[in-house]
Amino acid sequence: MPGAPRPFEAGVAPTIRGEVAGEGPPVVLLHGLTATRRYVLHGSRALERAGHTVVAYDARGHGESDPATPQQGYGYPELVDDLEGVLAATVGDRPYVLAGHSMGAHTAVAHALREPTGLVGLVLAGPVYCGEVTDRGLAHWDGLAEGLERGGIDGFLASLDEQSETAEEWRQTVLRFTRERMERHRDLGAVAAALRQVPRSRPFGSLAELESLDVPALIVASRDEADPGHPQAVAEAYVSHLPDARLASEGEGESPLAWQGGKLSREVAAFCAELGV
Repeated sequence: MPGAPRPFEAGVAPTIRGEVAGEGPPVVLLHGLTATRRYVLHGSRALERAGHTVVAYDARGHGESDPATPQQGYGYPELVDDLEGVLAATVGDRPYVLAGHSMGAHTAVAHALREPTGLVGLVLAGPVYCGEVTDRGLAHWDGLAEGLERGGIDGFLASLDEQSETAEEWRQTVLRFTRERMERHRDLGAVAAALRQVPRSRPFGSLAELESLDVPALIVASRDEADPGHPQAVAEAYVSHLPDARLASEGEGESPLAWQGGKLSREVAAFCAELGV
C-alpha cells in the first residue's frame, strides 16, 4: 500500500505547497482554475499503486499556496515558473509526465513549449484555450470573480449557476463539488484575482504551435452535456494538432472521465506504460 503523502514547499514569494506520494517514475499533477491539488485525481491513489511517484501542488493563490506578490500576477509565464520550481524540488533530473486539467493543461503545454529536459509525456484533460481570448469568455470569468468578491463562495456559486449551460441532470452535482473545492482555499481574494488574470493570459500563440511538440500526449475530453465549459471540440482540436496524441473520454451517459479519479488514474498509468515509463 502507498505510504502517507509527504509535504513539500517550493519557491519563495510566493511559496508553492504540495505533497509527494508513492515511489517510481514521477507524474506531476496540475489542477484547474479555482481548484486545488486534490481535483486532478480526486483523491484516487491508484496511480501510486501502479508504481508511480505522484507530485501534486496548489497553484499560486489556490489552496494552501501563497498568493502572488503585488509585483507579480497570475499569468501563464508565472504559472510555468512555479511548475519549474516544483520540478526542481521534487523531480530533479528524472524523466517525468505532466497531467493537467484545464488551466493545468495549458500550463503543461506552455512548459513543454519551453523545450524542457526530461518531459516524456503530457496528459491534457479539459483544455479550453485554442489560441484566442474572447470578450464573452472574459465576461464569464469576470462575473465569477465579482460574485466571489461580493458574496464569497455563495456569491460565486450563484454566478456560476446563473451562467451555467450544463444539462439540468448534472447541475446540482456541479454545484456540490464546486462548493467542496472552493472551501479548500485559504485566500478567496487571491482566487478572485486569478479568475480575472488567468483567462487574459495566453499560454501559447495558436494551436499551430502544438505541431512542434515532439512528446506523446493523452487528451482527455468531456461530453458537453455535463461539462460544456471544457468543450469536446477543443480536446479534439488538440489531438489533431499534436503530432503524437490520442483521445480518451467517458462512455455514453457516464460522468466526465476527468471527474472519475480512479478511472482517470488507470488511463494515466496505461499511458505511462505505453511510454515505457
